[in-house]
Amino acid sequence: MAWRHTAVLFDQTHHMDELIVEGPDAEAFLAYVGINAFSNFDQNRAKHFVPVTPAGHVIGDMIIFREREDKFVLVGRQPTANWTKFQAAIGKWNVRLIHDPRSDSRPEGERVLRTHYRYQIQGPDANKILDAINGGPVPEIKFFHVDWINVGSKRVQALRHGMAGAPGLEIWGPYSDKAYVLSVILEAAAKTGVDLRRVGSRAYSTNTLESGWIPSPLPGIYSGDGMMADYRDWLGADAYEAVGSIGGSFVSDNVEDYYTNPFELGYGFYIGWKKDDFIGKDALAKLKDAPTNRKKVTFEWNPEDVLKVIASNFEDGTPYKWIDFPQPNYASSTADMVMNGDKMVGMSMFNGYSYNERRVLSLGVVSPDVNVGDVLTLKWGEPEATQKTSVEPHRQAEIRVRVSPTPYAAEARENYADSWRTKASR
Repeated sequence: MAWRHTAVLFDQTHHMDELIVEGPDAEAFLAYVGINAFSNFDQNRAKHFVPVTPAGHVIGDMIIFREREDKFVLVGRQPTANWTKFQAAIGKWNVRLIHDPRSDSRPEGERVLRTHYRYQIQGPDANKILDAINGGPVPEIKFFHVDWINVGSKRVQALRHGMAGAPGLEIWGPYSDKAYVLSVILEAAAKTGVDLRRVGSRAYSTNTLESGWIPSPLPGIYSGDGMMADYRDWLGADAYEAVGSIGGSFVSDNVEDYYTNPFELGYGFYIGWKKDDFIGKDALAKLKDAPTNRKKVTFEWNPEDVLKVIASNFEDGTPYKWIDFPQPNYASSTADMVMNGDKMVGMSMFNGYSYNERRVLSLGVVSPDVNVGDVLTLKWGEPEATQKTSVEPHRQAEIRVRVSPTPYAAEARENYADSWRTKASR
């Protein structure tokens, strides 16, 4: 709620991988690995970097920063970092990669160290804090551009970015400065009278429900021969892709039924068709106008059905699958069936409760003939007993869902620059 009415502080230091790519071939290498156009990618800018397999299946995404002509920094989830490292290992590119994996969730008393800290200050009152820590008005930074500001005695890089459509900056610097930077931010909030709220990891992940980013599509790497078979052999037994799980009511013997392509996630306009070559180019050309492409939507869960599911846990007998608040996802990738009668017409891929909207929402994809406003049925819960340690005994529930725009939040639709979030809702 605070990111709409006052300001929030997100600590993004520990949950994402960071990959530095530098060297004479850095730009050419990354342009080959990702679908993105690089012709307009100047220094001190950022992009939403998306790689695909040779078959055009999305592997994941990261935010990529260009710090120099020959240096890029990628920040995000591990599948994209792993794929990029593999491509550097098998190619003849003159590049050097430095990988800083996300912090261990269970450090068992060991000291946790990162290369950089990363904070985001966001909300209507964010600029009051930013001006205070800078010692004066912060420079006007365009969306997804980078500049330098002060945080007390430290110079830090700042990205104009906001995860739920509200104004704000993401700042980062050496990890050794983390405690000092935090103290300056909190002191500035107190002096300016801003009710700055520090957001925890569970609430943090719900903001994407309002802004429309699907954070965890299943990496499309579990099928295919040639390069894909080599990649699966290359991955370690403890890699994200090796230990991850699929949860939800949709169960298929064909793993490709869980995959997505860039057009389905709203990333089609990223594609640099004028590039000489990049991984997946030929496949994407065939997929571009395919009638089978689904479209990204938000599912608004019926409150009465949600309460029915929760109430079953206070009654005798086997309850419905628990809906945890604010984040009910219980697997690495989610795939819940969305039905129109007895026909599956969509897949729900990321769920959560939005306090701002007072709704349980989920993001996913639907068949092209499904329209905003349609009421469908989401099957909630595993269809049979599962070995997942995070899943309790339960029975399946049917929850009515209304197909809604992406982004769902009006603030995100109206305040974002023209981007994948807004294009996906048109």
